[in-house]
Amino acid sequence: GSSYTYGIDGLFAFYDNLKFNTYLAKTETPGLRGDDTSYQAELDYKSDRWSLKLERLGVGGNFNPEIGFLRRDDFRRNFAEFRYSPRPQSIAAVRRFLVQPSLDYITDGAGQLETRLQQLLLGAEFENGDRLFGGVTDNFEFLKRPFRIAKDVSVPTGAYSFVNTRVVYALGEQRVITGAVFLERGGFFGGQKTSIGYNRPRVNLGSQLTLEPSLSLNWITLPEATFSSELVSTRATYTVTPRMFLSALLQFNSANSSLGSNIRFRWEYQ
Repeated sequence: GSSYTYGIDGLFAFYDNLKFNTYLAKTETPGLRGDDTSYQAELDYKSDRWSLKLERLGVGGNFNPEIGFLRRDDFRRNFAEFRYSPRPQSIAAVRRFLVQPSLDYITDGAGQLETRLQQLLLGAEFENGDRLFGGVTDNFEFLKRPFRIAKDVSVPTGAYSFVNTRVVYALGEQRVITGAVFLERGGFFGGQKTSIGYNRPRVNLGSQLTLEPSLSLNWITLPEATFSSELVSTRATYTVTPRMFLSALLQFNSANSSLGSNIRFRWEYQ
């Protein structure tokens, strides 16, 4: 038989700061009937000092876009995020501050809570372009089946509540070397996790060649096991012309002892 996916989406902009984004999609798959729709409604208001984002997202249990990709199925998501970012006149070194609470609330199709993330993010953007952030996240995860987290290590089913904190220092985009250094510490599925790393990096080696090395080190202690994992990657990009570039990625993940690579050539010929 044949499968079908169809839908409609729309983006509506009101004035300069207010947008409404929405879609409605449906699939038809042999052997699957009912609960086969997906939808989203998102309200996004952004100004220099204030912002507010509200979202409702749903994916049915039988929604099956055969050639598409679903990170999660059979769920309903409610998301809210508020930002307040004043620009202080009395502190010369600070361009603006950031206060940003958010709530991510996800249930399955039957209304069972699966994920809840309550986060408070505080930060400052300096006049030299660097940024400093600190955040606290209250996590809840309900696992319906065991979760394989590393070789020979699985997290059992059940409900897990834990809190973690994160500090990030990001270098300004105008620097020769950019990226963000982070430190994270807190609970993790009944245990503890400590992470340090360097992400979103960029090293400019002239006007045409850039390197993007990345590193993440994690030390995890669970009731079932104690282990560590490392993720190391680097990307090289050579820009031939503004419309043509060649990039290569090499990545190693110690959790499953995997080494991956790819090479990509892109040319916008017209």
